[in-house]
Amino acid sequence: MQHSIDRILTTHVGSLPRSQGVTDVLFARERGTTVDAAADARVITDAVAEVVRRQVAIGIDVVSDGEMSKISYATYIAKRFSGFGGDTPREPGQDLVEFPGLLTKLAERGSTAKYRRPRCVGAVTVEHTEPMLTDLHNMQAAIKAARPVEAFLNAASPGVIALFQPNDYYRTQDEYLTVLAEALRSEYEAIAAAGIVLQIDAPDLAMGRHTMYRNRSLEQFENLAAQHIEVLNHALRNVPADRARMHVCWGNYEGPHHHDVPMQRLLPIVLKAKPQALLFEAANPRHAHEWSVFQNTRIPDDKILIPGVLATTTNYIEHPLLVAERIERFAGIVGRERVIAGTDCGFGTFAGFGPVEPDIAYLKLAAMVEGARLASHRLWG
Repeated sequence: MQHSIDRILTTHVGSLPRSQGVTDVLFARERGTTVDAAADARVITDAVAEVVRRQVAIGIDVVSDGEMSKISYATYIAKRFSGFGGDTPREPGQDLVEFPGLLTKLAERGSTAKYRRPRCVGAVTVEHTEPMLTDLHNMQAAIKAARPVEAFLNAASPGVIALFQPNDYYRTQDEYLTVLAEALRSEYEAIAAAGIVLQIDAPDLAMGRHTMYRNRSLEQFENLAAQHIEVLNHALRNVPADRARMHVCWGNYEGPHHHDVPMQRLLPIVLKAKPQALLFEAANPRHAHEWSVFQNTRIPDDKILIPGVLATTTNYIEHPLLVAERIERFAGIVGRERVIAGTDCGFGTFAGFGPVEPDIAYLKLAAMVEGARLASHRLWG
């Protein structure tokens, strides 16, 4: 994994806005109404090439495929693993439950994602490897053409799959998590073996507190989060730590977030995860102040911090000077070589959904690149 050797590198959480053409392909695949599979495959391949090219053109160093082949970062596994079917009723976070007017407003303006969340109804095994191999092929071709500094691909954590796709088959939740981890291991190892950095998406470690585990005590949630880390680490046993990074977040939506578990309680748990780099929210109004938690915590010497210096639920374009200020705070804590500029979350968490206008999302990323340049000048001279 690249470090910020002579300047602050830039990256993001992974998902980027999909075009209408890409969205149409993804939902046709979801419904099973694809007419021309070869033509649809070309749409995704071309979209990956373009999104990588555009990231490099802006100046993003560590790029992704924008998750062009996925409707969402967790439910995509139903097309790859056996054992999933049906749908799951939506259960909003506790912060939105307490404000039904806001919940209704978000739904009316299209700010809630519309996609199927299948449940676990049978034995989970790796069933189709072609989608993973296609993702790798598309990304490798895009890398060869655009030549970024580095590239990564996203994969769901066992815990986040359990969060969104409840278990109706296995006797216990522990058994379900263990089976998920073993199935996901093949995906983790394939990405790392391809020479691409693996990003684990693990919002279950934070968002799970006010969704799936809302009725548990904080102490119980912390124990469950620690268990999710243990299961993840076991799934990553054959992936070197320096070939993986992990993203945690409290949910990429505009809401009160007043039930978010504090970073002070969360950080000691997530630092035990194997991935070398940690991506986390540090820009939005509910968590921007928590940089001080890192200041007061012993951060392992081998960890790289990738704080969010851009909010992903607002169309405000951050000023580069603010971006630089945020970068420099974390550089002052762990050193300039161990900080990479990132985003709070993705700009296209679900296909066909996103509060930030696509063109504005890229302008925000450009502001991050400029902010990183300013911070680099101050930190390296």
